[in-house]
Amino acid sequence: MAFPITRLRRLRRTEHIRNLVRETRLTPDAFVYPMFVCSGEGVRKEVRSMPGVFNLSVEEAVKECREVHSLGIPSVILFGLPDKKDDIATGAWEENGIVQQAARAIKRTVPGLLLMGDVCLCEYMSHGHCGIVKAPPQSLGAAVATPPVAAADYEILNDPSLELLARTSVSLANAGIDIIAPSDMMDGRVAAIRNALDHAGHLNTPILSYAAKFASGFYGPFREAADSTPQFGDRRSYQMDSANLREAMREIAADIEEGADMIMVKPAMPYLDVIAAARNRFDLPLAAYQVSGEYAMIEAAARNGWIDRDRVMMESLLSIRRAGASIILTYYAKDAARLLA
Repeated sequence: MAFPITRLRRLRRTEHIRNLVRETRLTPDAFVYPMFVCSGEGVRKEVRSMPGVFNLSVEEAVKECREVHSLGIPSVILFGLPDKKDDIATGAWEENGIVQQAARAIKRTVPGLLLMGDVCLCEYMSHGHCGIVKAPPQSLGAAVATPPVAAADYEILNDPSLELLARTSVSLANAGIDIIAPSDMMDGRVAAIRNALDHAGHLNTPILSYAAKFASGFYGPFREAADSTPQFGDRRSYQMDSANLREAMREIAADIEEGADMIMVKPAMPYLDVIAAARNRFDLPLAAYQVSGEYAMIEAAARNGWIDRDRVMMESLLSIRRAGASIILTYYAKDAARLLA
């Protein structure tokens, strides 16, 4: 008996059929839009390495949030650029810090928008690291160490850093941040933050943990946008080694045990296998961050005429969703939402 040839192409013939049988779908309500907030008035400064992304003063950030909300995007995540930096990250946790100011203003004007607050210390530290640094005295006396500090000459102090991260989290929640998103990669930070939030009366404030954050070369444009480049050394002693998938699963499991409500993998496209593995193993809401370098590469290639920008943008987002992320932090949130409308 002869069997008919399977005609898979029947279901690809027209856009209507392709749409009917499509397995993975993107919707604007899956997106989180990252924003960089700075002091001043009327500031809308484009980030050189991230065309279309801006450092925004508070009132400009409010305008941006109105547009984001109108496009059906449910959430933004805020990063701050303080006026001054020091070795205890004061700008991160003080009551009138730049993100705290922005959160209060946005909540007054766009109350329906969900606010995430990135919790890290690098933007606020004079040395640009994500925690308190123990280093030779001569190396910390200037903004840039001269000569450069060798890896063996400094240490990121884990437990003292937890105190600042917890203080920052409470300050952000007090200012109206709805979801706390620690990205520092200190051990035990989720438990410390959960304990501090609960004691401050923020029992219902969830934590979205950057549970598997890799030491990546894709962060360069972000460090320009947030002015957070380390002044010496690098972050490989606390961010994850790019080669380690099984370790990523242990990191995620540890954060869940400490009380994380949601988990994140960062970056996204170079780590689709990690996203897929996390989706298969854990049942918490899973986010992925399409980081600055991913965005910048697409923009650069498109501006050179090498790729179709919108098509590649949507394909990249679809790959992240297909791998298993239900939440996507992306600088393309607004453009993608317009195309999906």
